[in-house]
Amino acid sequence: MSIERIYAIFLRHLYLYRRSIIRIMEIFYWPLLDLLIWGFVSIYISRFASGDKGIDFIAVFLGALILWDILFRSQQGISVSFLEEVWSRNFINLFISPLTLWEYLAALMLVSLFKVTVVLVVSSVLAYIIYSFNLFIIGISLLPFVINLLILGWSVGIVTTALILRFGQQAEVLAWGIAFLFQPVSAVFYPVSVLPDWLKVIASFIPSSYVFEGMRAVILSQKFDVQSLSMAFVLNAVYLLFSFIFFFRIFRTVRERGLLSKTGE
Repeated sequence: MSIERIYAIFLRHLYLYRRSIIRIMEIFYWPLLDLLIWGFVSIYISRFASGDKGIDFIAVFLGALILWDILFRSQQGISVSFLEEVWSRNFINLFISPLTLWEYLAALMLVSLFKVTVVLVVSSVLAYIIYSFNLFIIGISLLPFVINLLILGWSVGIVTTALILRFGQQAEVLAWGIAFLFQPVSAVFYPVSVLPDWLKVIASFIPSSYVFEGMRAVILSQKFDVQSLSMAFVLNAVYLLFSFIFFFRIFRTVRERGLLSKTGE
């Protein structure tokens, strides 16, 4: 066994971090998210579990988990589908054809919708079989919840795709990690009231925070907050519009700089 060869491989991977901000951020990214999410979950349980025996934590957590997976899978349905073209070195071939950017994005959104539908059905069935939890007790309000999370996932996925297109392979990690950036301020497993004041301000601009607050309200008190869901739709419209503008501008920049042909290299 050669210490020199071991050290050489160690250095080879260490050098990857020297000029990659994304790789450096990843080292701190996941520990910080875990600390924030599970820290706030602990505060929620300690603050409310002893004071209110009527809270059904199983229903709240399972419902939140299923709805969160909708957001995550809708984002991945776009960004990972794009990466499939990059990995197979087929992306540039698509745009030799008459395919337009709008058609390409519409196709990715359709793939995302298909994946979300399958995930929702499978998750709901398994939750009922294993935990006797029926997601559909939320009723008709489940539909606007899902639509909002789907649109937000599309927005995040389109932005992620644009970043990977611009920065190349080193940005591919964003396809799996960027959606989780929204998780702490989406109040997935705990109410917004648990957050510190400065995070509450950020959460007020995140569409998914209104969705998960609405989900808890329906499960715990059978109240459907139309105003909050309306706010989520308005924010989602802004997010989706921004994601389209961002993607088209990045695509134009990449094409003008001759980077399009290098995608996937």
